[in-house]
This record gives sequence, C-alpha cells and structure tokens, in this order.
Amino acid sequence: MAIQLVLGTALIALTLLVEVVFVALASSVLTRFGDWLTSGRLMIKFVLSLLGVVLWMVAAISVGVWIWAAAFLALDQFQHLEEALYFSAVSITTLGYGDLVLDQEWRLLSGLIAANGLILFSLATAFFIEFISRVRAAQDRSTGKE
Repeated sequence: MAIQLVLGTALIALTLLVEVVFVALASSVLTRFGDWLTSGRLMIKFVLSLLGVVLWMVAAISVGVWIWAAAFLALDQFQHLEEALYFSAVSITTLGYGDLVLDQEWRLLSGLIAANGLILFSLATAFFIEFISRVRAAQDRSTGKE
C-alpha cells in the first residue's frame, strides 16, 4: 500500500508540475499580447484567446493522461497503449466506467488518479476564470467602461 501512495503522489506531483508550467507559459504569452487583446475587435480577440487558452489547458491535462498511462504500462496493468490511455482518461475525468480495472495490488492508484483529475481540472478552471476576469477588465479599461 505504501508504494502505491508514494508512486501515486509522485505522479500527482509530476502532472501538477506539467500543468503549472502550461499555466506559466500561457500567462507569459497572454501578458506579451495584452495590448493586442485590449484594442481593435475586442470580442473576436476575446473569443479567439479564450479558445486558445482552453485548448492549451486541455493539452496540459492530456499530458497528464499520458503520464498516468505510461505508469500503468510500466506496472504491467495493461497490455496495450490504448487500454492504458482509455483507463487514464476515464479515471482522470472521474467518469470511471469500471470496464477496465487495475489489479488488486495497484487499485489504490485508481482513487489517486481521480483525485489528480480533480486537482488538474480545478487548476484549469481557476486559470480560465482569472483569464476571463483580467481580459474583460483590461478591455473595459481600454474602452472607458470601468
């Protein structure tokens, strides 16, 4: 049981690190394009930038799915990459169909990947809300709507 907790915690830390790097890169890019976002066709720029941010964060979560899938393959829990990816995606979203399950010696990882998913999706949601709030406020300031 202890090895499951240690491994699960390490995987959570790794996927969280990946997502934090994605957030930092997105923040850097958005800061660089701040003036562009607050001039001209504001709604089109807002929609396009929000779409880009959402897709970027989906990519971050997808990397997390791949990390967990690689771990499950390394632990010989699945024989095929598709099964490992499917189980990881279903588990990280907390959907958990139950059609594929881990062996008893590793099943604690199922709960840890679900907890990891909650953390990753929460962080992405917080970033979306902060992005929307800051862009709308900056656009309002640039148009004098404060």
